[in-house]
Amino acid sequence: MSEIKKIWSVTEITQTVKGVLEETFYPLWITGETGNFTAHRSGHVYFTLKDKKCQLSCVFFNGAEITRQHNIREGVEVEVFGKLTVYEPRGNYQLTVRQIRPKGIGELHQKFDALKQRLLSEGLFAEERKQKIPYLPKCIGVITSANGAALRDFLQIINRRFHSMHIKIYPAAVQGAGAARQIVEGITCFNSNNNCNVIVVTRGGGSLEDLWPFNEELLARAIAESTIPIISAVGHEIDFTICDFVADLRVPTPSAAAELVVGHKEELLMTINGLRKRLSQAIGITVTRIKARMEHATHHYILKEPINMVRIFQQKVDELTIRLNNQITNELIRKKEIVSGLVSQLRVLDPTHVLNRGYSILLPEGSSAPITSKQDVSTGDRLIAKLAGGELKLRVEESNDHQ
Repeated sequence: MSEIKKIWSVTEITQTVKGVLEETFYPLWITGETGNFTAHRSGHVYFTLKDKKCQLSCVFFNGAEITRQHNIREGVEVEVFGKLTVYEPRGNYQLTVRQIRPKGIGELHQKFDALKQRLLSEGLFAEERKQKIPYLPKCIGVITSANGAALRDFLQIINRRFHSMHIKIYPAAVQGAGAARQIVEGITCFNSNNNCNVIVVTRGGGSLEDLWPFNEELLARAIAESTIPIISAVGHEIDFTICDFVADLRVPTPSAAAELVVGHKEELLMTINGLRKRLSQAIGITVTRIKARMEHATHHYILKEPINMVRIFQQKVDELTIRLNNQITNELIRKKEIVSGLVSQLRVLDPTHVLNRGYSILLPEGSSAPITSKQDVSTGDRLIAKLAGGELKLRVEESNDHQ
């Protein structure tokens, strides 16, 4: 019996190939030259990617703006990232593009990331080292191309917001070889003269290659070493450079830099006028209060009869005198009481008081030392006996041990 063979439809084989292809290949980078380049008005871009032997159909949905920014057109060497798919209606395999860049830009990205990490580790992006932008600078230094749209936009905004602002322009290349060094020379010049309060480094947007001078290390270090605050206004909002990270302030466009660096003149004048009114009102209130105090003082009875001031002090002197006399009197009384107490104590200890009770004091004739023991005298000694009423002269006839 012959084997029954499956007969495939075109759809079945196409879907099978699609499944095998899409499951086998993960998203990948491919390089080649663009051909048949078409940017559809829908915003999608269709082109072929080719080398010397083969070509590959590509579709980049909503990629018109990105290819325009990178200046990608017919015959350009590019690197694309995407997923291999099968377009079933035609049975063609193609690359659905997710990213696209001019060839060699991958190396620039690597250089950018390496320098960014190195300067970050050195602290050049730290917020604490960034300088404060002056609110209203006396002079603005601008470093940019003398013929670029960035300068025209910047000056237009400045003239509209504050037409009398003093601006100094240092013309420098902002693209291509040597541009970074010219910008560094501008920063050095403004710092040497020290006649500007803020420096604006600016240019319009562009591709990574166009903006590469603002990713140079020598420019980054010059910005970090500047004693004058620097504003980076490079490219559009989606573009970031090393200059943006190390600058004291980053704004997305030259116009934004102009709007930020100076206030609107009318707004400042309104603020000043408001402050002037508040100051005038504060002065008026203060003067009114001082006048009221002076008016009150002029009607004070002391000013009407100055003698009252003298009388008040005279009365105070009298009161103090009375208090002093009272204190002296009280102190004398206290001291007298203390002395009287001491006298009483002395009287109690006075031996003559004992004599009044019938006692006597015996003294050897011709001596003032009292006799306190019979051993102090001998038979025949002459003594003096002091009594309460006088003295007696005695002679010792005999001594014994009777108590």
